[in-house]
Parts: sequence; structure tokens; C-alpha cells
Amino acid sequence: MKRILVVDDERQITRMLRASLQSSGYSVTVANDGMEAYAQFESERPDLIITDLAMPNMNGTELTQAVRRVASTPIIVLSVRDSDAMKVSALDQGADDYLTKPFSITELLARIRALLRRTEPAEEKAALRVELGDFVLDTEAHTVSLRGEHLHLTPKEFDLLRVFLQNAGKVLTHKLLLRAVWGPSGEDQPEYLRVLVGQLRKKLDRGGVRYIQSEPWVGYRIRPEGDAASS
Repeated sequence: MKRILVVDDERQITRMLRASLQSSGYSVTVANDGMEAYAQFESERPDLIITDLAMPNMNGTELTQAVRRVASTPIIVLSVRDSDAMKVSALDQGADDYLTKPFSITELLARIRALLRRTEPAEEKAALRVELGDFVLDTEAHTVSLRGEHLHLTPKEFDLLRVFLQNAGKVLTHKLLLRAVWGPSGEDQPEYLRVLVGQLRKKLDRGGVRYIQSEPWVGYRIRPEGDAASS
């Protein structure tokens, strides 16, 4: 059963969407603001997100940006704002589709089906196996090899390396990595990340080749092919 996260501060909307989506065979989780939604996204990893734009704490655009830093989960924006500029902005920030309120539930269901069909094969492949540069990471088997050599990683080291490889080449902030590996409760514990990165580097770096680069005051990035000049 596909899982959908519905995010809107209007409870009438969330009640209607929950009932309609559940009757169509989906499992539905509801959040009333962006911060709550992101916490649920991290813990449940839904197959698709439906979000309003104007919300307290974290708006729909900020939620979309946060999700896009770590995942390609399909996102549909629902909004009363129907200007072309608003639609373009939402799509540019990472949304996959945009519906203006009021909308037809039949049309929404059709767009959900289309997005799930389009993204499912790529997501399943990415979730199960990542082959980049010198690395092969298999999420299902929970194994990693580096240049053909099996690595023995702790669960947290594996989670951290998986996040790095799924975002290869990108600078990942300390906060984003802390949330991805430890959840919202870990984002105020930067020492966790320093220690874990140090442990992982000891297992990855060899022969003068380093894989995890530090970006001072910002975070880290991985170069899957290695970099003798990285620091």
C-alpha cells in the first residue's frame, strides 16, 4: 500500500483528503504545518507528499526544499494561489505538480497515479542499490564495497554513507546530515557528526585517496571517485 503524507493547516482540507485517499487504497498520514510534516517524512518516508504553500512554522516551499535535499519523493502542491509565477516558483523549488484550490479529487487522484508510476522504478532502484565511483552500496543487503573490497560498517556509518552517495557531489549541511542520520532530536548535537565522519573516513581513506570533503562552517560532500587533494 502506497503511503501519502498530506500537509495543510486547514483541518477541513486534511479530513477531506484523508477520507478520499484512504477510500482509494492509500495509507495516509496528516500534518498541520511544515515542521511536523518534515519530522513525519523523516520517520515514515512516504511515497508521495501533498502540501499546501501557506503554513505556519515551515511553509510548503521550505518543506519542498528540505525534502529535495535528501530525497526525490514526488511532491504535489495545492494552493489557492493560481498565478503562473507562483506555479513556476513551486516547480522550480522541486515540486512535481501543482493544483489550484478548489480542485477536483478525481484530477488529484489521476495526478497521484501518474507520479507514482513515473517515479517508482527509479526510486526502487535507488533505494536498493547505488553504484557510484569506487562504491557499491546495497541497501537491501546492507552491504558496501569499496574498489571491490567489502567494508564492515556500523549501522550509523552505513546510514551516513548512504546519504552521502545518494547526494554525491552536493554539499550537505551539518544540520541536514544530523537530521538524516539521527532524526530531529540529533540536529543540535554536532559532535555526533564529527565523530561519525571521522570513523567513516578511517574506513574509506587509503593510499592517499580521500572521499569525504569538509566544507568549512557548512558541512561535507563526498566524491565517489576519490580525491587525493581533498581535506
